Parts: sequence; structure tokens; C-alpha cells
Amino acid sequence: MRSCFLFLGAISALIGVGMGAFGAHGLKTVLSVEQLTIFQTAVTYQMWHALGLVGIGIIYQQLTTSKLLVWAGWLMFIGILVFSGSLYLLVLLDLKWLGMITPIGGVNFIVAWILIAIFAGQKQHHSRYTHERR
Repeated sequence: MRSCFLFLGAISALIGVGMGAFGAHGLKTVLSVEQLTIFQTAVTYQMWHALGLVGIGIIYQQLTTSKLLVWAGWLMFIGILVFSGSLYLLVLLDLKWLGMITPIGGVNFIVAWILIAIFAGQKQHHSRYTHERR
């Protein structure tokens, strides 16, 4: 479990780079501008959140075994699958109904970042408290 999020982040980034290259080179003559924009949105969100997972993995390995970080990591990974995955499938398979589940992935991203902010706030408060007691 200690390196799970680092691994998932690296794999997600690897897939994101591949999908970005596929979109830029393999799909540019096949898809409309609107579809390419949707595809690029999926790649962009996947890459940012893959980096978020890598960050969670590094923090988790180095500093703590916080349940907040574990929840944030899983929510971020599920967000990648649901948000980016639904957009990829929407464009590639023309399954427009998948657009209805994309926001669920977005909510996962938002909640993950909220949990990270809470974790950081708790760490800052704990650090300030222990520093003042010295």
C-alpha cells in the first residue's frame, strides 16, 4: 500500500501521455474540433491528477499513513477513471450518454483536493502547536 498511489500516478501519467499523443497524431484527421477538445480535456485532467497521485504517494511514503491521504488518493484515481475515461469513451465510441457520468469524476477530484487541503491544514496546525510548546 505504501507505494500504491505512486504506482497508480505513474501508470496514469504514462497512459495520459499515450492518449495525448494518440489524440494529437492519430485522431486529428478523424475527429471534429469539438471532439478533439473534449479528448484534450480528458488528457489534461488525467495528467494533472496523475501528478496529484504521485504527490500523494510521495507524501504518504515519507511522512504519514493518514487516512485523509488514502481517501484522497482513491478518490483521485477513481476521478481519473470516471472523468477522463468517460470522455475518452464518449469521443471514441460516440457514446454521448457517458457525458452524464463525467461530473461524478469531477466531484471525486474536488473532494480529493479538499481532503488534501484538510490534511495540510492539520499538519500546519500540529506543527505550529508543537513549535509553540517548545
